[in-house]
Amino acid sequence: MSAELDSLVAEIKACRICVEQPLGKSLPHEPRPVVVPSSTARILIAGQAPGTRVHLSGAPFTDASGDRLRDWLGVPSETFYDPDAFAIVPMGFCFPGQDAKGGDLPPRRECAMAWRARLMKLMPQIDLVLTIGQYAQRWHMGAARAASLTDTVADWRAVWARSSSPHVLPLPHPSWRNTGWIKRNPWFEMELLPFLKAEIQRRLSQV
Repeated sequence: MSAELDSLVAEIKACRICVEQPLGKSLPHEPRPVVVPSSTARILIAGQAPGTRVHLSGAPFTDASGDRLRDWLGVPSETFYDPDAFAIVPMGFCFPGQDAKGGDLPPRRECAMAWRARLMKLMPQIDLVLTIGQYAQRWHMGAARAASLTDTVADWRAVWARSSSPHVLPLPHPSWRNTGWIKRNPWFEMELLPFLKAEIQRRLSQV
């Protein structure tokens, strides 16, 4: 990484905003920011926030969601975790905790407010942003985001055509909770995923 980006990552790793200055209830655990920025990767994975397994491992997508995402991208683990190939910057860097039903809470607002614009400014080489879920789509797509996640992802061709420097491609979260959504929307696997894999391979072939 560049010296400036390396310095910013050190600041992020020491962040305690959600414990010391929270916009609401404090984190239910000690902060453990999980983020993999890059000054060389052309592809940015903009996810939501770490889950319990990622919080324990300290590495992004070390869970079943990661297995599915790597399958969607058509890449093995060693490529996925190569910072020359992928930057992985979720909307929230720390596990936000769980709700009463055992589901993960939304990414903490403090995180993007404090860090995201600064990180993106130091990664000007990114030319493809994969927005995973509504929170990443809201930040990276703005008014181009539709009223629902389904409508946003279904409109992926228009989103792609309208975006450049970087291109944006909206995706659902690869969680097992979205298996039903994938079955109800067969166009996702039949049309969007082949396009996604081709764009990924085109960029990786130039690394």
